[in-house]
Amino acid sequence: MKGVLKLRDGIVELYRKVATSLPPDVEEAMKASRGAEAEGSEARKTLGGIVEGVGTSRKLSRLVCLEIGLPVFYVRVPQGLGHGDIVTTILDATRIATTKVPLSSSAVDIITDRNTGDNTGRGIPLIHIEQSPNDILTFDLTLRCPDCENIGQTYSLPDKALGAGNDLEGIVKCAVDAVKRAGGKGCPPYVIGIGAGAAKDQVTALSRKQLLRKLPDRAEDSKVAEIEARILGEVNALGIGPLGNSGAITALGVKVALNDRLTSSFIVDVFLSCWALRRGRLIW
Repeated sequence: MKGVLKLRDGIVELYRKVATSLPPDVEEAMKASRGAEAEGSEARKTLGGIVEGVGTSRKLSRLVCLEIGLPVFYVRVPQGLGHGDIVTTILDATRIATTKVPLSSSAVDIITDRNTGDNTGRGIPLIHIEQSPNDILTFDLTLRCPDCENIGQTYSLPDKALGAGNDLEGIVKCAVDAVKRAGGKGCPPYVIGIGAGAAKDQVTALSRKQLLRKLPDRAEDSKVAEIEARILGEVNALGIGPLGNSGAITALGVKVALNDRLTSSFIVDVFLSCWALRRGRLIW
């Protein structure tokens, strides 16, 4: 019992860390982006204000963004540990964190249209569990903004309207189109996660999991790494800029993951995370 309570409290503190600070790689990218904008420009002022606010939030243990959105856990569980117990512990920790951190509550019962008040509900938090390759229990937590869920796009290739075929070039065109459609609605600069494969449920999960990758990370496959760099360059050339105020930086990074497709099914999902890419890890 003591071990379960300690784990629960550890997850509560993970919530606090993720909700009140940005990962170092994201914060450093924001600072570098500020330097890339023209002196005296609205884009530079916007990024400066965000960077200053992030530092203050971390110092005062204050929420980086008032919108908590959807808590998503990626859990790797050692053999022999019950998955049901892990889910129960996460739910208990979520309820406590909502009061203790505190967190705004975003979970709403679809039938009654009432806020549940504790960030739990049917399917909330979203919990992915897989087998750990060792004896270590690991929790990765991301807090995903609803606006980011709303502006993402899913494509079926070929897409004649985009001129996108069944190839890597088609993925590039999908990504640029998704950012054009979003404009500044999702609070750029974005971190873009892209998944491609045979099925919609497969690629939407894949695109969102890319948010766990560090921004300096590059895909192992050189061709995938090349299109990550191409998409980043083309997106930043759009000039949408921080919070849609025009500027040189519309995206901080692009992460692409590919599964194989079927002969007649090539699905691409593009997920746009806002600048407040909140993620963290607990190793137990």
